Formats: sequence, C-alpha cells, structure tokens
Amino acid sequence: MGSERGVRAVGLVLHPTKLVDRSVETLLAFGREQEIRVLARDSDRERVPAGVEIVTEPEFVASVDGVVALGGDGTMLGALRLMVGRPAPVLGVNHGHLGFLVEVTPAELPSALKRLAEGDFTVEPHACLEVTGLSAKYGFNDLVLGRAARSGSISVDLAVNGQRYGYYRGDAVIVATPTGSTAYNYAAGGPVLSPSSRALVITPVAPMSGIGRPVVLGAGDRVMLSVAAESAPIVVDVDGVAGGELQPGDRLTAMLRPGAAQVVRFAASEHASRSRIKLSLLDLPVRRDQLLELIPPELRRRAEAGTLPQP
Repeated sequence: MGSERGVRAVGLVLHPTKLVDRSVETLLAFGREQEIRVLARDSDRERVPAGVEIVTEPEFVASVDGVVALGGDGTMLGALRLMVGRPAPVLGVNHGHLGFLVEVTPAELPSALKRLAEGDFTVEPHACLEVTGLSAKYGFNDLVLGRAARSGSISVDLAVNGQRYGYYRGDAVIVATPTGSTAYNYAAGGPVLSPSSRALVITPVAPMSGIGRPVVLGAGDRVMLSVAAESAPIVVDVDGVAGGELQPGDRLTAMLRPGAAQVVRFAASEHASRSRIKLSLLDLPVRRDQLLELIPPELRRRAEAGTLPQP
C-alpha cells in the first residue's frame, strides 16, 4: 500500500462512537508527506477534519488503493465487507479491546504507515460467507440464525449441495468461517478452524433435537437452511449486525468465497501469537511452557534483563 505500489488514495473507516481523532491526524500527515489522498464516506462527514475528502460510498470503494480501519474487530469486519467487490489491503488500528483481526495500536500507527510507504508488509487473504436470501450479502465472521423472541425455539432444515442432511431445533444455528470460528462458534462449543483451512463450520446453540454437534464442511459446499413450519420467527445476524428476519417457509444459502478480502500484516507470526494469548484468556488450555512461548521475544529479553518498568 506504499507509494511505490502506485497508491494514490487511502480510505478511512471509523468506529461509530470511539474518538479516533489522533489517528486521523496521523493519517492526514502521512497523506501530505506521501502526496496521497485521504478519503472518507459521506456518512462520516461530521467526524473527520478538513483535509479528508468526503465521497459517496460507491466512489470510496472505486477510488481507494487501501483502507485503514480505526476501531476494533467490528470496524475491521465492516471495512472488509465494504471492499468485497474490490479487495484492497485493509490495515486495522485497534481502538477497541479484544481484537483478533487488528494488529496495530494507535501508538504504532506512525511506524506502520512508514512501513506501508516502503512496501514492508504482507497481505493475508480472508474468505467470507456469500449469502443469498438476506439483505446482508457477506459475512467474514459468521451468520447466526436465532430466536426473534424469548419464547419458542427455531427449527431449520439443513441441505448441503442440494442433499438434505437433517434439521436443527434449539436456540440458534451458527455458520462460521475460519476467522469467525474463534467468536460465537467457539463460545457455543464449536471447533477452532485453522486460518489456513478452506472450510466452514455449522454449530447449533442449545440444541433440543435434530443435529446436536458441529459439522465442518468444505469451501465448495453450498449450505441451505430452510425455516420449518413449526419454527418460531428467526432473526439473522451477519458479523453481529442485523441482517434480516425469516419466517416459516423462508430459506437462505451460504457459500465460502475465498480471497474476498486482504488484511495487512507486518509480523504474521507475532500476530498469531497474540491471537493465541487472547484465546488462552478465553480458557483455551495452554501449558505454562507453551504460554511462555507466546510472550513476544523482546518482552522476554527485557524481563530477563530486569529493564521492564515496575508496576
């Protein structure tokens, strides 16, 4: 995403409520230095200073050579969904809390931008769920069918590549990508899929009957979920965002779309280690010697030398 790669415009995607002003100013200074336009969508007009060009969303998608998402994983997912039609490198800057997708902190942003300008980074491809039957078309984490009200249970039939496999009856059904397998799917007892796997997983939540265990499918499999006549009304979330409602007789389909987005990585192995630490905080069993391996080497050296600041 550096100038040597022909970058002329960088787009901003902002967290809807968090203050990200300092990061925006850092990006504007970078843009002036590198003679790169900094763009934002008209929906963010009131939240960006002078110097940021305001364009429509279609103009934004068509014009930017890279995107900087200022927020947490939710903001990052929004940026990835926005750019599915024209994948461009997306850099996540963590203004949130527990981020699995974002790599850079606000304090690290100046050095990260310098590395971007020098082309010193790699691109990590991400697959998404391509959905039909909803207003929401793409999900990089998961697709969740849940109860619209507290009473009753949902009941949906599963078909894979046109073949009926059974049904689900319970509180919810999750369809997750490898990226999303560490989110709701993991909390519901589903497996963690390797980021390198071309697979998706379907996991029931509080199953009462029917399929009661997670099912892992291949990248080319086409999933169809049909709402049974006895089902309670269903609300659908895509990446945690409301994606529509389903009634008995409705159906939706989902397939994995490889290479739907590009995420900027500066140190892929270090990012993977950080993600493992975050998972260990969510009770993924890790032995003491394995936990030590997750501590960044520089931090280990400073601890051994006694140069870490005292609390």
